[in-house]
Amino acid sequence: MNNEENNRGGELAEILGSELIEGEDMFGGELMNVLRDSDMGKAIAKAVTPELLLRSTKKMMWSMVRYRELQMMYDCALKTIKTKFEVLDSEFEARYKRNPIKTISTRLKSTESIVDKLERYKKQVTLENMINYVNDFAGIRVVCSYIDDIYRIADSLLKQDDVTLITKKDYIKDPKGNGYRSLHLIVSIPVFFAARREEIKIEVQIRTIAMDFWASLEHQLKYKREAENQKQINEELSACAEIIAATDERMLALRRRIEEAEDMPTEEDILFERLRKSIL
Repeated sequence: MNNEENNRGGELAEILGSELIEGEDMFGGELMNVLRDSDMGKAIAKAVTPELLLRSTKKMMWSMVRYRELQMMYDCALKTIKTKFEVLDSEFEARYKRNPIKTISTRLKSTESIVDKLERYKKQVTLENMINYVNDFAGIRVVCSYIDDIYRIADSLLKQDDVTLITKKDYIKDPKGNGYRSLHLIVSIPVFFAARREEIKIEVQIRTIAMDFWASLEHQLKYKREAENQKQINEELSACAEIIAATDERMLALRRRIEEAEDMPTEEDILFERLRKSIL
């Protein structure tokens, strides 16, 4: 994590009104530290005064309010980037009479998953750490018809001057060990609120219908695997992923063959014809 991103996270947390104190988390860390560092009976008898309980309760409640505000900001970022993809799809349809995007879905990461991730990173559960270390707090999944649509849509998004690429992982060219394929991007986009502009990170997944079909079933099946046949199931899932990848390639080749037929103009032909008519 570079200094610029750390500063950005700190500024966003400050704007939300965070009173982050080192050594405390957003769920009443002061009280937990007292209980952890003292004998339980003595802590209850001496340290846990009504004033301390009230202060810790207020801090926890205010942290939850700020956390809801943070969720709102990420939700607004999802609306912004979803509109960007919808505009690209509409432009593509107007130019080539074909929509590259089949579905768009968004999600905010659950609180439990965020806490689990920060614990794996050995980070305290604070707003600042959520902003700095949880890159997939907000996620958008774009499902395309063909493999070339994935890269065309991704390139078009990244060419926009208000979209900043943070990381890129191409699991299509370099699939995961289990056969998973998808293009993953972490991008930062500006979101404009009433009195300020904020740069917010979003995870973008772009995949074909076939890749999404495999990933959805694999996600369901991984919770139903039994220990004695898990290796065999993994092998079958990997084999299915290879078959689906081959099908994607064949469908793309088939589309291109159809476009090259004499009675089916290519996307470029359609564009040039539309430009010619608009000039005349």
